[in-house]
Amino acid sequence: MARRLRLGVNVDHVATVRNARGGAHPCPVRAAALVKKAGGDGITAHLREDRRHIRDQDVDRLKNEIALPLNLEMGVTDEMLAIALRVLPHAACLVPERREERTTEHGLAVAGQEERLLPFVARLKEAGIRVSLFVDADPRQLIAAAKVGADIVELHTGTYCDAGEAERPRELERIEAAAKLTVELGLECHAGHGLDYATVVPVAAIPAMVELNIGHFLVGEAIFRGFEGSLREMRRLMDEARGIPA
Repeated sequence: MARRLRLGVNVDHVATVRNARGGAHPCPVRAAALVKKAGGDGITAHLREDRRHIRDQDVDRLKNEIALPLNLEMGVTDEMLAIALRVLPHAACLVPERREERTTEHGLAVAGQEERLLPFVARLKEAGIRVSLFVDADPRQLIAAAKVGADIVELHTGTYCDAGEAERPRELERIEAAAKLTVELGLECHAGHGLDYATVVPVAAIPAMVELNIGHFLVGEAIFRGFEGSLREMRRLMDEARGIPA
């Protein structure tokens, strides 16, 4: 039987809804508390420079109140490094960040930034934090990720998810090849961005894949199924892709 695939649930957009009106509801920490019950394995939260969704106090509460590993998505800045070293999440996923973007649009350009990233990654690892780099399915970026000492790469699946029916098989082949190379480089392979019920199964079926991080779709689907219901269906599809009985 294939290895069970981990599901990391990104609660950013619960905070987006909260922040649209202000106040305390809906609470991303309350959503995170439901994740384990619904079959999730970890919590992902992106603390952006502009705090457009997750806030500093959310990160503290997620770390201290939720009995699941916290994956802190963060930009490569001195401010975020200081926060990560204070909070000590289970993992830190380094992502590109531009204020004008609505969401993360592409992977981190690791190739060409090795000298900048080497000491940054080292500081996190010295503190006992696993380091993930969010990258495109590009061999150059994977090789560079290994060079700077990352533990994990998270492959950006947005291009695959956004592709038309004719182009999607080609994009899936790129992800499959990247996942295979990731393992050959001694790194753990994760994936995420844009995955939904229609696109998750082929990615979940890739043998090298260890974890998928999914958020926006699950939060949106919760309007119709409830939060636990949206997660349970994603968990079912991921298990089905791995041949794991319900």
